[in-house]
This record gives sequence, C-alpha cells and structure tokens, in this order.
Amino acid sequence: MMQKIQRFGGAMFTPVLLFAFSGMMIGIGTLCTTEAIMGSLASPTGIWYQFWNVILQGGWTVFNQLPLLFVVGLPVGLAKKQQARCCMEALVLYLTFQYFLSTILSQWGSSFGVDFALETGGISGLTMIASIKTLDMGMIGALLISGIVIYLHNRFFDTELPEWLGTFSGSSFVVIVGFFVLLPVAFLSAWLWPMVQEGMRSFQTMISEAGSFGVWIFIFLERLLIPFGLHHLLYFPFFYDNAVVDGGIFTTWANQLPELAASTRPLKELAPYAWAPLTGLSKMFGCPGIALAFYKTAKDSKKKAVAGLLIPITLTAIFCGVTEPIEFTFLFIAPVLFVVHALLAATLSTIAYMFGVVGAMSGGLIEISALNFIPLMGSHWQTYLTLLIIGLIFTGIYYVVFTFLITKFNFKTPGREDDEEEVKFHTKAEYREKKATGKVSLANQILEALGGRDNIVDVTNCATRLRVNVKDESLVKSDTYFKSIGTHGIKQTKTNVQVIVGLKVASVREEFEALL
Repeated sequence: MMQKIQRFGGAMFTPVLLFAFSGMMIGIGTLCTTEAIMGSLASPTGIWYQFWNVILQGGWTVFNQLPLLFVVGLPVGLAKKQQARCCMEALVLYLTFQYFLSTILSQWGSSFGVDFALETGGISGLTMIASIKTLDMGMIGALLISGIVIYLHNRFFDTELPEWLGTFSGSSFVVIVGFFVLLPVAFLSAWLWPMVQEGMRSFQTMISEAGSFGVWIFIFLERLLIPFGLHHLLYFPFFYDNAVVDGGIFTTWANQLPELAASTRPLKELAPYAWAPLTGLSKMFGCPGIALAFYKTAKDSKKKAVAGLLIPITLTAIFCGVTEPIEFTFLFIAPVLFVVHALLAATLSTIAYMFGVVGAMSGGLIEISALNFIPLMGSHWQTYLTLLIIGLIFTGIYYVVFTFLITKFNFKTPGREDDEEEVKFHTKAEYREKKATGKVSLANQILEALGGRDNIVDVTNCATRLRVNVKDESLVKSDTYFKSIGTHGIKQTKTNVQVIVGLKVASVREEFEALL
C-alpha cells in the first residue's frame, strides 16, 4: 500500500513541473501590465500593455486548466503500458463524466441541494471545465476520474475481442467500459460532493483561525513527509485545490497579483490565505546553512570534494526549490538532523508569517521571484526586507545548530567518513568521464544496480527521484554504490527504491524505460 501511495504522489508531480515557467510568465506579465508599477506605460490602450497582456494570458494556461492537466498527467506516471493512449482515454472520459454531471444537475439539481441556475464561482460550488458548467470537484475530482481510467486501462487495454469487433479494441474498449462505469460515479458525485463542499468550507474557517500554530504544524509535517514521498499528498489540496480557499492558493494568489501590486496594505491583510506555500523559505535560507555546516565540519583533506558535492545541490535547492539532493545527503546518515531541519523550517516560516510574510513561496528563488518579488517589490519592499533579515538570521541558526550537533555526536556527514570511504565522492568525476566517452550511461548503471531488467516491476519519477518497485530487494546495491555511479544515493523501503538522480530524472527515466 505504501508503494502505491508513493507512486501516486510522484505521478501527481508531473504537471507541477510546468508551474515554474508559467509562474515566471505570470509574474513578469503582471509586473509589466500594472500601472501602479509601470505608470502610464502600462495603460490598457497602449501597445506596451497589449503586448505584455498577450504574454500574461498565455502564462495563465497551466493555472486556468489545472484539472485537465492532472487528468492527463496522472497516466504518465501510473499507466503500466501505452501511457500516451491512456492520457487520451483519461481526457475523453473526464469530459464525458463532466457532461454526465452537468446534465444531471441541470435536470435534478434541486434534489441534490444544488442550485444550478447560479453563476459559477464563489459559494455556488459550480465551475466551468472545457466550456461545461459543472460541479466544482477541483483536483480531487480530476484525480479520481483519472485514477479510475488508469485502472480500467491497465486491466482492459489488452483485452482480445473477436476479429469482427476489432475496431472496438484497445483504447476504444477502455472508453466503452469507462462510459458505463462513470455514469453511476456521476450520480454519486452529484449526491455526495455538495456535502464535501460544505465540509471544506468548515475546514477553511477552522484552518484560517488556527493562526501561527497552524502554519507551524503544516510546514513541519510537509518537511517530515519528504523521505516517504508523501509530502505531495499533504500540500496539493492546499496549493491547488479548495482546502483553504476556493480554486487553490496558487491560482487565487496569481489572480490577485494586480490588486496586491496596486496596494500598499500589508500582504497578510490582503491575502491572509497564502500562508501554506511558505515551505520555500527553508529552501532559500535553511539549505545554505546546512551546506556551510557540512563544509565546516568536513575533514581538511576532504573539503575540496565536499565543496564539489555541496555547491551544485545547494544552488539547486536555492534557485530551483528542489531540496531532495541535499536533504538525502544526510537523511540516512543522521535522521535526527532531518527532524531538526523540519523543526527549524517550521519555525522559520512561522516567524516570517508572524511578521507579515505570505505569498506563493513554495518553490525556489526563480519561482518565488516571479510570483512575489518581481511584481510586488515596488509596493511591498518592506515585507521582503523583513523576510531577508529573518531568513539570513535562520541561515546562521541552521549553521550553528547543525555544526554543533554534527561535532557533538560525530555524525558521519559528507567529508567526515572513514578514510576508506573517501572514494564515493571522487568516483563521480570518473563516472562523468566514462559517460562523456560513451562507455556507460547513468540509466544503464542504475538498472544494473537495481538487479537488472528481470528485477524491475515498474518505474515512475517525481522532480528528482526515479521511483522503482523491484521483485527482489536483496539484489539492490548499497547507497554508497549508487553515489559512486553519479546519483545522490537511494532511499529504500523493502522492494520500493527511490534513486535520487536530480533535475535530469525525466531523461534518465526515458532511457531507463527504453532499456526495459
């Protein structure tokens, strides 16, 4: 069950990889079309505004069509065969489900407690999906329908029909089965989901009243769940669904950017809902402190090798918001340090929130700048100056705490291993040299280290990790070996293995699947 949950969490991350660029375009477009910042140059009648408005509206594509993206994106990670065909099946059946639901509510909405005559949005519980007026089931609805289709695809895609029915085989057969399966699902959704919506509204009220304590608990759990690959499941309903605000925090924040840029009122007052995405603060300010502590406590003979390891993975955390490489560097050597990291990350975000910092800050510096600093610096520079001061203070706290704990308990963090283990850093250069000469590929090395093709059950990936289920866990090589071939190591739970590759994981997975 844990393996299935981890695969599901990783698969949900596929569409999220598109958010960074889209967020940048929205941030820059908002900056260039806001008169409070650009002055008369941003007048709606001018060519400057009109040009950047085209860019801005294009940037909205991902956030305006999130349910469709998750419907299509989930099969990429979870379909066991013919992922492209499964994506098409999921899209067709999701739209079919919406037409079912729309017609049911238009005819019998009052029986289900839904006033279908209301305008979409707000407290109506209704929305528009692909020009279909329907019940707003958000990401949960998209993932539910896509999950059903993936199950049907994996089970029925290869069904052999009589030759005279051959035109109905493959994707056609999956869609036929799905058509009749989703009809009762639509009736159940019309009955149950309005009650779920009412519960979500109550939850929004409760969580908004939790204040700083709610922020601390959320950030602490988000960091703590990273080793298990379950953190996506925690933050998705907050960031991209209706757990805190209708439409999700990111979409609401991006829509509100012009208003935020035009006002000098405190951000916390203008957007009190935007506290959950403060998960990115520890990426910008905590990871540098951890890296400095590792370098400080490394043996003098290994400092050069440690710097070569830490510089790229620390910059990846700061600018891209991908922290797994640096966190997994010490997670399994000294788990207590990871718990301390989660405690400090929660405290950093909570204190920043108490000083008025809110916003779409879950990623790295690039994404945070696009959705926060660039469009809002002119009217909210005091808030971001406060954030910088708090963040740098916590960089120092991270450095002092980690240095103390590493030396006090003699944790074998990078650069403090026994001399015979020194090779694990130096072999990275050897690996890259081999790869450059065409002698070996990383995907091939990983496959061999996992026990070969016959030992692989399935494979998917998230932003930095190749997630593989194997048949025989005893055939999987050690964490040290995986580091020696050019990865950042592995996290293994019995037959579930997560190979920490880095940002190039998508291309590695593609070659890995080709080898299979």
